[in-house]
Amino acid sequence: MSGKSTSSDTSNTQALSRRRLLGTAGAAGATGLVLGAAGGATGYAATRDEAPAALTTVGSTEVMFHGKHQPGITTPLQASGHLIAFDLAPGAGRKQAAALMRRWSAVARRLMAGEPTTGAADGTGHDTGVALDAGPSSLTVTFGFGATFFERTGLTAHRPPGLAPLPPFSSDHLDAGRSNGDLWVQIGADDALVAFHALRAVQKEAAATATVRWQMNGFNRTPGATAKPMTARNLMGQIDGTGNPKPTDDDFTERLFVPGGQDPAYDWLTGGSYAVVRRIRMLLDDWEKLAVERQERVIGRRKADGAPLSGGTETTAMDLDKAGPDGKLLIPDNAHARISSPERNSGAAMLRRPFSYHDGISQDGTPDAGLLFICWQADPLRGFVPVQRKLDRGDALSPFIRHEASGLFAVPGGAAAGEYVGQRLLES
Repeated sequence: MSGKSTSSDTSNTQALSRRRLLGTAGAAGATGLVLGAAGGATGYAATRDEAPAALTTVGSTEVMFHGKHQPGITTPLQASGHLIAFDLAPGAGRKQAAALMRRWSAVARRLMAGEPTTGAADGTGHDTGVALDAGPSSLTVTFGFGATFFERTGLTAHRPPGLAPLPPFSSDHLDAGRSNGDLWVQIGADDALVAFHALRAVQKEAAATATVRWQMNGFNRTPGATAKPMTARNLMGQIDGTGNPKPTDDDFTERLFVPGGQDPAYDWLTGGSYAVVRRIRMLLDDWEKLAVERQERVIGRRKADGAPLSGGTETTAMDLDKAGPDGKLLIPDNAHARISSPERNSGAAMLRRPFSYHDGISQDGTPDAGLLFICWQADPLRGFVPVQRKLDRGDALSPFIRHEASGLFAVPGGAAAGEYVGQRLLES
């Protein structure tokens, strides 16, 4: 570049500065995870003749692909998401899986930076243009491996013990065709077109290496739709996620991410995590017949603000022993919040990061809607399993939900610059 400044340079610089400012504002509350995506915005602008307009806060926010951990785990909830599982095609093994992970990592890095894709493995060789005029919009693409992946690739010696099958639960009505899988991809973005664009790119790059086993699509409230940032609500209208571990907790990293220095066969998982994925149908017609006061007793929290029934605000610790004037516990014995609390599960906790879903109306005329439950932990046997076992034995919420699909995936640590996700496993 020359040292001269032109009017075009000045215009672009002004737009660039505004995008930086907006991106920085959009990243508040997610320090170290997100930054303003000036580079990502200009990546798309380069494909257009006219000078780019400044992106909004939502559009300009970029999440980094490379890092110690994969994106999409501690990233703030996004407005739109897709979960998709693949099975390796017949004849595809370790070599083909490595090539696929290399392609997927490359396309994820480009899309998360707000750049168009190029040279898809299916031979189209061009970007679809679906998100051509958008920025990164907090896009994240996260990859995981199911238990069967290790058999298909001849890597069973490297399959971690945390991938042992989940135990059955009484609330399970699982559809095997929509459960598990060799490979799992989680996509999230604050713009639905950006998320769909990434979904299509991931599908196209799979080409002949892997076929779709199942796909689920979800949503959350759009950032900026409320007067101030707040915990998400689910389709029952309840604030969902209040009890999540916080980055400020002393044991946050220990609870979420797999430590190093253990069995060398599992070193590839250092900095990674385990994702439990459950499609939980909400029986909304039955739930909505309950009075609000009854709904609150089922959950153990006020519907309006998420505060525990023992008093205070959403972030006030539950007083599980507090009784009302009638001598009865303010938070009932079978309340969902009580049974799932770390205090009642020997400290077991997980980071819940769900999407809601709505797939129309079922044959019986009820809404096919609920929660795409995703939780993250360093060990499912110390996170999801003990809590779900306790809920399975008497949660007041159980009559209003049904677990219809399930999956467990080992999610490798983040890729360093120049690496692809899973490289330490596939090239071990």
